Amino acid sequence: MATVIDGRMVAGEVLDGVAAEISKTGLKPRLAIVMVGNDPGSQIYVRLKEKACARVGIVSTNYFLPENTKQEELLKLVKKLNKGPDNGILVQIPLPKHIDPEVILEAVDPEKDIDGLTEQNLGRLFFGTNPYPPCTPGGVLKLLDRYGVNIEGKDVVMVGRSKIVGKPIAMMLTNKNATVTLCHSKTRNLAGHARRAEILVVAVGRPKMFTADMVREGAVVIDVGINRLDGKVVGDVDFESVKGKASFITPVPGGVGPMTIAMLMKNTLRACQRQAKTKG
Repeated sequence: MATVIDGRMVAGEVLDGVAAEISKTGLKPRLAIVMVGNDPGSQIYVRLKEKACARVGIVSTNYFLPENTKQEELLKLVKKLNKGPDNGILVQIPLPKHIDPEVILEAVDPEKDIDGLTEQNLGRLFFGTNPYPPCTPGGVLKLLDRYGVNIEGKDVVMVGRSKIVGKPIAMMLTNKNATVTLCHSKTRNLAGHARRAEILVVAVGRPKMFTADMVREGAVVIDVGINRLDGKVVGDVDFESVKGKASFITPVPGGVGPMTIAMLMKNTLRACQRQAKTKG
């Protein structure tokens, strides 16, 4: 029976560490959160981010823009925030269909890009020098470390190649000396790849797609998926069947999700520290 990785507990430890550092240093980190439209999922995330900011001592300012906001208007706001007092800028995704998220995210000053998703910071990730690791991938690595999972030399299969999760996780694990196979929708014999993984990380957005027969005995299973099925939130992994075969497994909810926000707080503090050093 697998050890269930408690993401809420580890996130709490990260947040306590951020709060202690802010209290000790007397810094006043500031975070600007920009949201366009009324996506229900985004509204929930923004509220959780506000709550986390209040917990650790980060000043958060929200910019709620209507659904019909033009791309040029949003770009103008981002450029204004780049020059403002906020240490970090977070543009909540998804954006309305008429706005190109790549254009908006790329407009964020890399030193305020606490999501770590500008081309410059993703390039830094390649060299292992990104000061702001993307929050969900950073959270995954923190969970593995907290539970004593050795990464070096392990066969890792990452299923999903998004810029936000899959590709950064693959690169970060490679930088930790894992042997990583990056799978995606065009991969042949996906089940075969999954079955040989010592560490299996999945982020595909298909509820309960990965069942026990697709998992190696004793594997570490990290489920990044968030799906709604029959009125419940479930992951990409069939938790009940897989937990009897894995050595460690993250639940959904309560696994990777809380870590994303915790790492966002950590990156905001890091941005404040870097900017204070530059000014000093």
